[in-house]
Amino acid sequence: MHRTSRSIAVILACLALSLGTTGCATTVASWIVRERNHQGDASLQHGNYPDASVAYQLALKIDPANKHARDGLINVQIRLAQKFFAASRFEDAIDALMVASRYAPGDDRVQSLRNEIVQAQIKRDIVVSNYPSYKLTGAGIRRGYTNLKTLNTEILNSLKRFDYTYDTADLSTAIRQSYALNEEVARLTNRLQQYRQLTESGVPEHAAENLGPPASLLPLP
Repeated sequence: MHRTSRSIAVILACLALSLGTTGCATTVASWIVRERNHQGDASLQHGNYPDASVAYQLALKIDPANKHARDGLINVQIRLAQKFFAASRFEDAIDALMVASRYAPGDDRVQSLRNEIVQAQIKRDIVVSNYPSYKLTGAGIRRGYTNLKTLNTEILNSLKRFDYTYDTADLSTAIRQSYALNEEVARLTNRLQQYRQLTESGVPEHAAENLGPPASLLPLP
């Protein structure tokens, strides 16, 4: 509250003077830049990258040479690009890096990440060409591996029961569950190997029988 009142007082004092006074204009501009930088820092600290980006860019519109705003913006845009990249939003990631490049055209971090994204785009196009339905199959495989946690938990629960029942039947249950877990791991590993082959080179006609029917790569029930 005290800080806000002081800031308002500075603005009012400047307005009371001639609007053409250079010193007053400089004071107001400096205050705005500081406030925008503060907003950017706060948003960055809370992981709100879009708002942080806007705040730093507004500061740079007033003072293009402001180091704090420039460093903050570059940092934010790189984080935004990494977030978009991890979500396969390659175009958005490139756009985020273009903003950073305007203020840091020679930044190695920006260029390195851009090259990584471009390479990923090329690889994605190859995968799509080889195996258009890769996303559906990949999602099914991921669900399968997630389900392994359930089997593993059941084994651990059986072992915990033995700790207080001392009934070897609990150990027998754990053994059966362990066999089931191993069988599921082997099945998923086979699917994973087929998935890699499909994404790398598709399904050659002469090798279709060796890979098995497409149904084996459908998502797990």
